[in-house]
Amino acid sequence: MSLKIKDMPEAERPYEKLELYGAEYLSNAELLAIIIKNGTKEETSVELAQKILKLRENGLKDDLSFLKKLSINDFIKIKGIGKVKAIQLKAICELAIRMSKPANYKGIIIRSPKDVADMLLDELKDEKHEISKIFLLDNRNRILRIETLGIGGSNFVDVGIKQIITLSLKVEANKVILVHNHPTGISTPSEADIKFTDKLYNALAIFEIDLLDHIVIGDMNYVSIYEQLQTQIEDLKKNKSKH
Repeated sequence: MSLKIKDMPEAERPYEKLELYGAEYLSNAELLAIIIKNGTKEETSVELAQKILKLRENGLKDDLSFLKKLSINDFIKIKGIGKVKAIQLKAICELAIRMSKPANYKGIIIRSPKDVADMLLDELKDEKHEISKIFLLDNRNRILRIETLGIGGSNFVDVGIKQIITLSLKVEANKVILVHNHPTGISTPSEADIKFTDKLYNALAIFEIDLLDHIVIGDMNYVSIYEQLQTQIEDLKKNKSKH
């Protein structure tokens, strides 16, 4: 039988340790143990936390991003983690995601695809489903609003062009940027992505709204469809000049 938390020296108990030294001095397992709160007869809350950390797939010791991927059922599979604890863990994960976002994105100027990717990489890189988002901008590229357009399965989200136009007109956006993730982790745009981009560009142009880009996010990387197409056009020009 494991040593119970209450039997540990006071300075080694997660709650007391945080109070005495600060949260930054606790290990990942100790921080999780505070959320879990109680262990079982066989294991302490710290040991339960260590079991959760062993679910990490990439082997990177300090990478906690995998926690976002775990479902309530994944947590419950660990003996000693009930439904309530699993929900609490999911809530903490969601708070961490929201804390990483700018408190107020309105007025932020988008100068490059990287600006968009930097705002969404942490949120979308580990998603198991495709999520489409849209950045609605004014004529100076300042963000008016960021909206989620759709959440799909593991394949391309069927985003309606009418939905995008309606939303753009509603907030009086002059420019838009479309963003979606690939759950495979591979950010290379598909043929469907490129065709949809072209179709959307022409539809928005009727209303004098510019589609500035369509960005595809993978696993800690991204591809700007516009930049990719521009590179392909330049390569074609170079090849023609050689002949």
